[in-house]
Amino acid sequence: MGFSQLLHRATTTLQKSNLFNQNPKNTLFHPHKISRNYTKINEISVKSPPLTDTNTQNPDQKSPKIIQESEKIIKIVMTHHQNYKDSNFNSALDSTNIKLSPLLVLEVLKKLNNAGVLALNFFKWAEKKSGYKHTTETYNCLIESLGRIRQFKMIWVLVNEMKQKGVLSKDTFLMISRRYSRAKKVKESVEAFERMERFGFKAELSDYNRFLDCLCKSGNVDRAHELFDKWKKRTIEADVKTYTVLLEGWGKEQNLLRLNEVFREMKSDGLKPDVVTYGIVVHAYCKAKKNDEAIELFREMERNGVKGTPHMYCTLINGLGNEKRLIEALEFFEESKDSGLAPEAPTYNAVVGAFCWSMQMYDAYRMVDEMRKCGIGPNSRTYDIILHHLVKARRVEEAYDIFQKMSNEPLCKPVLSTYEIIVRMFCNEGRLDMAMSIWDQMKANSVLPGMHMYSTLINSLCHENKLDDACKYFEEMMDMGIRPPVHMFSNLKDFLLENGRKGTVLALSQKLDNLRNTGLVS
Repeated sequence: MGFSQLLHRATTTLQKSNLFNQNPKNTLFHPHKISRNYTKINEISVKSPPLTDTNTQNPDQKSPKIIQESEKIIKIVMTHHQNYKDSNFNSALDSTNIKLSPLLVLEVLKKLNNAGVLALNFFKWAEKKSGYKHTTETYNCLIESLGRIRQFKMIWVLVNEMKQKGVLSKDTFLMISRRYSRAKKVKESVEAFERMERFGFKAELSDYNRFLDCLCKSGNVDRAHELFDKWKKRTIEADVKTYTVLLEGWGKEQNLLRLNEVFREMKSDGLKPDVVTYGIVVHAYCKAKKNDEAIELFREMERNGVKGTPHMYCTLINGLGNEKRLIEALEFFEESKDSGLAPEAPTYNAVVGAFCWSMQMYDAYRMVDEMRKCGIGPNSRTYDIILHHLVKARRVEEAYDIFQKMSNEPLCKPVLSTYEIIVRMFCNEGRLDMAMSIWDQMKANSVLPGMHMYSTLINSLCHENKLDDACKYFEEMMDMGIRPPVHMFSNLKDFLLENGRKGTVLALSQKLDNLRNTGLVS
């Protein structure tokens, strides 16, 4: 579809948000009899041919064999998740006769990133296999998983192992600092970064920048700025990247006052903003719904001889689309193409999102088809955007139809965020049979849920008085090493006590105490 046609449709249908919602009443439906009222959805083709020879275009592309073997291992790990401490766990893995490689082990550990306990036990099994040795990458991946469940004592045991085996890296310390920071342990985060030198690594400016970045990204921008001021006086000579990190942090906090102060300080220090810096500030303005200021800065950047990037156009299209300034968003989309930039999936996704914000779903679907014709997608993010808006509009049948098509598309399988959208949708609609069915499908596809998904499902099951199921998922979560937040167990406990199930409460309390108080190392 050409730009003039998109503009014409935008101007003529902007106010007709229900044009393609042929069934505005959100009637509940049988889980296996989804209606096909939404004829426009079926214009999205199910099969998408490979865009390029992925093996030649992307050297990091996982081979089909790696994917197949990793999924086989994950299924065994999940089958034995309650008995990972006994010999059956190891025996089941031994029975696969799969030859391990660092790439395969890394892929399995990535899939287990929400299940630190299971990841550790798989890791221990793998290190005993003949002919296999763990690498820096596999250690770091495990450390990331253990950091999610705050097993920091075990993490430092692994650090010492890495030191002995000669596979320790700076990245390891930065990763540990990030996990401490996200756990709101800022003091420990700083100490972990400083311990790098005790293990024989000298921190350089790029390392300081990355550490400040991890503090900012975990919401500790004030502390990052304090350290910046301290280090700037006696340790480091800040560069454009250093300032850009702080700008991104204050932008994320939507503190435009501090952001502008840092921007001015950077310029007064004689540093010229680069395209990344401009992009960060433009994004901050858009996030704060200051789109006019963002556009003004973008034009200033162009006057200074800095050319816009696909990411920057994507940011502006997103910002304008979120405010339903659809025509302006489409104008920037056209400008990005006129500037000679190669089309990219994120830019098209931003346009899809702009149409969705104005509930012009037909045009969103047409953009998906255009992505196919241009050979740049769609991807899982494209579908997540569409699903988010359909669910928000309570167009449940349409969302489920889209999800089913996505599940059948080889190049665009649902990811964790996709399953989370659909499970939450069915929970909110009271269709827990469907929510649990999707949950099982997710696990069968080797996608493991995180704490927030468990919380959504367990709370919904409690409200529908399906307490046996709620307890099953609660125990499953603990078996994976995920520590439930206090409010989740409190809610489950209240429902159980109301139904006279004091014994179940005591059993779950004991198991939860064991998880909270027992580390993975003595």
